[in-house]
Amino acid sequence: MAYDLRFYRLRARMSGETFGKIIGVVRSTVSRLESGELRLDEKQAIALDQHFATGGHFLRLLTYAKLGHNPDWFREHVSYEARALALKIYELALIPGLFQIESYARACFEAAGVEDIDGHVAERLQRQESLERSPRPLVWVVLSQSVLDWPVGGPEVMRAQFAHLLDMAKAPNVSLRILPRTAGATIGLDGPFKILSVDEGDAAYTEAHGGGRLVLGTGEVRQFGTRWERIGSKALPEDASRTLVEQAMEEMK
Repeated sequence: MAYDLRFYRLRARMSGETFGKIIGVVRSTVSRLESGELRLDEKQAIALDQHFATGGHFLRLLTYAKLGHNPDWFREHVSYEARALALKIYELALIPGLFQIESYARACFEAAGVEDIDGHVAERLQRQESLERSPRPLVWVVLSQSVLDWPVGGPEVMRAQFAHLLDMAKAPNVSLRILPRTAGATIGLDGPFKILSVDEGDAAYTEAHGGGRLVLGTGEVRQFGTRWERIGSKALPEDASRTLVEQAMEEMK
């Protein structure tokens, strides 16, 4: 898709600024689209098809891209994460990567059997710097209680991880809530996901076996927003959630 964007723009002898006006973005965003760092959403694809009279070419490309798992989607999602104005994160089994300490992250990568564990750990910790930029992004996190029960790396690592999680939860831009076991069967059992709000709009990223999937279509992102609201309606308040983490830390032996 990135190649096609550049091809049609250059064939029409259009500047990046002019091209951006067709899809409602600035010139720098056009550059990121043409480099493959970002992807069109559905409305933008339709706008290009109408402008260039392609017969639905860009919309078809977007549809094909949504059908499978693209290994570049994780990288693209990290790009969104690094400039997000707000993040909504739901996790089912593990502490979110943005909140992991080094020893916890290392244990995760060791269990996954990945190559270059040191490199993966360093990259994960570097991603956390996005939470320190100014202005700081708003971060809402909901964790399934099972996250607190899963002894990643052993008791010592878990206690240190819980302490870090509690420290992070004190930040004014962070909200931490726990979805308790007493909530029973919920839509959250489907798996983890996050919603990332950037200047261009919202995107969603969902993890799956064999790779994640970045969702940019407005309708599908809205569905993730509905899932988030339904999960959040059953999560504990912030104070009760912190108490549950403290109890888990004390009981981890």
